Amino acid sequence: MKSSVQGHLNVGLVAGVLFVLLTYLVVSQQTAISRPNVVTTVAQWLSNTPNKQQFEGPGETVVTAKEQQIADKQLIEGSSESEKPNNKVVCSTEERLSDYCEVDGDVRINGKAWSVDIVPSVWSSSERREWKIRPYSRRSASNVDKLNVTQLQDPAAAPPCTVTHHVPGVVFALGGYSGNAFHDHADVLLPLFLASLRYDREVQFLVINRVQPWWLGKYRLALRRLSKYDVVNLDGDAHVRCFPHLTVGLRLHKDFGVVPEWVSGRRRVSMPDFTRFLREAYALPRGVPTSPAREPGKKPRLMLIQRQRTRRFLNGEEMVRAAEAAGFEVTVTDLVIDAAVDEQARVVNSFDVMVGIHGAGMTNEVFLPPGGVLIQVVPWGKLDLMARIEYGEPATDMRLKYLRYDVTLEESSLLELLGRDHPAIKDPDSVHRKGWAAMFDIYMTKQDVRLDITRFARTLAEAMDHLRSLQ
Repeated sequence: MKSSVQGHLNVGLVAGVLFVLLTYLVVSQQTAISRPNVVTTVAQWLSNTPNKQQFEGPGETVVTAKEQQIADKQLIEGSSESEKPNNKVVCSTEERLSDYCEVDGDVRINGKAWSVDIVPSVWSSSERREWKIRPYSRRSASNVDKLNVTQLQDPAAAPPCTVTHHVPGVVFALGGYSGNAFHDHADVLLPLFLASLRYDREVQFLVINRVQPWWLGKYRLALRRLSKYDVVNLDGDAHVRCFPHLTVGLRLHKDFGVVPEWVSGRRRVSMPDFTRFLREAYALPRGVPTSPAREPGKKPRLMLIQRQRTRRFLNGEEMVRAAEAAGFEVTVTDLVIDAAVDEQARVVNSFDVMVGIHGAGMTNEVFLPPGGVLIQVVPWGKLDLMARIEYGEPATDMRLKYLRYDVTLEESSLLELLGRDHPAIKDPDSVHRKGWAAMFDIYMTKQDVRLDITRFARTLAEAMDHLRSLQ
């Protein structure tokens, strides 16, 4: 009798266990169907982590996303979807040039409080994390405020939304080095172009540190080409603005250029895409230069940029005659800093060759038709590396013909001004060691140049040969 009762108990116990297990499996399956983001396998999460090439810089050691999460070094990635549903966070504060965050999920920004909150859908056991992001693309810019980006644990701690945006947002800063034509394009417009590519103008720009209220007006045509929406000024903004995706800060690939592997999306993007965007934004008519081979009898046009105060050409008239003798139609101009960008862009686009001494005016290379020529005159004083990185390499990347004319000591006004025994003449490296300000004061403020016309004529001939080779 006892064994019979025990047998019935064992059968009942087994049946009970099987019933509980079956119930658990049915409920789990239904949950996975109704809330697919909640149940995420390790393989699925790994497949969703950013490609490591997206964050690889030249000469840097590449660390996978998992190693970065453990080491908490260059990139700090948020917890997995199974722990924090619908939130993905990638922040970088140790790249060579820029700070930035990319956040998916419930993101709330309060401009008045200088804060960005990443809000979990449920309470999270993962630790609260914070980053201070300078949303200007060059970390070296000191006069730019930082935003506090916080990954919250408790949804109840988040401020309530007062404005809900249904498109992604991109937060960037002015100030820094903006206001200079080179930095306007290299530090702001090019990174904004790259950040907005995936959105097809369905993106909201938000700006902080707007110390130049005229800046947005000056570049309104380019900004309108990038976004359908007016830029939101976050300085003192009392709203809590909520986004489904937010990019905080602009990522600089290099001083003025694109690393195609870093651009998200299937299509490779490079500098010609940026210059084509500018031509479309300013309705520039010319996409190819004049070529004597294609248009016999028509002279290519050459623009000679003559600065008025520093780094002047002391024999500009001789340079004009040499260019005319080489077969060019020549115009001398001074590209003023406060000119309307669209008007200046149309002027530059009408030329085939641009000649100028190293300086922000060289940035107008972006408006030359592809296949045109940039001739950069590099002042004396070991400035060749800076000139190459800022304008030479970008010109080549833009598919322009780049020619460099290096000024010799005998062509520089510094020889007469300082004398051969001055340390800046005998040892330029000693000036460079003192920093940018010392170098700029001597080699870029006090120096004018008188070109050797015979040498310059050879550079002009090379430019004409290039244009003749275009079919």
